[in-house]
Amino acid sequence: MSSSDEPKRQSTISPDPNHGAQGSKPRAKSALQSGLYVTGVPIGNAKDITLRALDTLRQADAIAAEDTRVTARLLAMHGISAKLISYREENAARAIPTVLARLARGEAVALVTDAGTPHVSDPGASLVAAAAEAGHHVVAVPGPSALTAALSISGLQARHTLFAGFLPPAAGARRSELAALKSIDAALVFFEAPHRIAETLADMAAVLGERPAVICRELTKRFEEARRGALGELAALAASDGDLQRGEIVIVVGPGAAETAEAAEASLDDALRKALATMRVKDAADAVAGALGLPRRQVYARALELKGG
Repeated sequence: MSSSDEPKRQSTISPDPNHGAQGSKPRAKSALQSGLYVTGVPIGNAKDITLRALDTLRQADAIAAEDTRVTARLLAMHGISAKLISYREENAARAIPTVLARLARGEAVALVTDAGTPHVSDPGASLVAAAAEAGHHVVAVPGPSALTAALSISGLQARHTLFAGFLPPAAGARRSELAALKSIDAALVFFEAPHRIAETLADMAAVLGERPAVICRELTKRFEEARRGALGELAALAASDGDLQRGEIVIVVGPGAAETAEAAEASLDDALRKALATMRVKDAADAVAGALGLPRRQVYARALELKGG
């Protein structure tokens, strides 16, 4: 999911506690300190941009943007003009040296994605790593995030949260990844393409079980909505309701019911005994580990014990 989402002026952004970090260079008093400014922009509603982000975009010497056309529209809304550099996955190998050269000259460069905060689902991490390795100042200018927005309205309670991003598009790989996540005691947050929402929810129900979940669609936009229910119910709803197959989607899945250690061990042993009746130890361990989302080494060791017994 793309996360959605300026003339120089005399004001400056808030003082940064890392001022003077390695590679930073003092600049004119009214301008930003040299460095890479990782800047959050709106995920939908243009009014969600922060005052600090606007200051950063106004004062930056250049803005590295995932799609310069999208960023140009955002800047125009706020009366900002700026030098735009195209920086996306397809041209990262060429764009990164361009940005690093500007930083080496003592410039301030803002990094933005089309929506939200760079790094979540675009090549932002590559540029940040390159800038940091070269000793340049890297500054976070935080802003809207579909991840935290979805969590805030989910109503699902969990001690921990795991952001799993996009699942694989192929059904087999998707189910394998869900199996690996099954045993994690946390709320799980996923991004998903609208045309895959129904099949993804069906796979979640099959692998994770009937957990409570929320589909958050078009967050901060005109048709924002949240649909709540068990995974199986939501899968059936997504298959029959065309509205759920449109727009930007975040799925929040509640943690599974806690199992006692004794129940978990009994469940593993039962699954292994059934598998060992028709499979070799290695194949049985592979199948059960995938189905239960357990480490293969642990399952294989238990399978050997049961086979020996």
